[in-house]
Amino acid sequence: MDKEKKAKEVTSTATATETFENKHEVAIRITMMPRDTNAHGTVFGGIILSYIDVAGGVEAVRHTGHDRFVTVAMKEIIFLEPVFVGDLVSFYAETVNVGNSSATIRVVVEAQRVGSHGQSIRVTEAEVVYVAINQYREKVKISK
Repeated sequence: MDKEKKAKEVTSTATATETFENKHEVAIRITMMPRDTNAHGTVFGGIILSYIDVAGGVEAVRHTGHDRFVTVAMKEIIFLEPVFVGDLVSFYAETVNVGNSSATIRVVVEAQRVGSHGQSIRVTEAEVVYVAINQYREKVKISK
């Protein structure tokens, strides 16, 4: 699937922001600061990716009860809108699948612009795959 087609699909789901927020718990929420920006005045995509990773990990632990996971894959991510200093960014996460030793988590990222009176816009979304490990960093089964 080409990038433009994928962006259109994701954009079409962006209008359901209120529905998504009402049905899912926020995994993390953070205000973007000047240290997070690039030379263009927008937040680095890598900053958003790192928070997606954290939010997905929060959901993996919350859903499975297992306390140690490592990230093994993050599927295609298309940034639909920029994020600016002062934006309140919410990372919503839901469990897509739990296997023997892995969990797939969908993370949706939304931003509230300063002065937007609570209106959110879809920034991006991702599916992240985590593998359960023990204290020795060995892959283990997730107890169900």
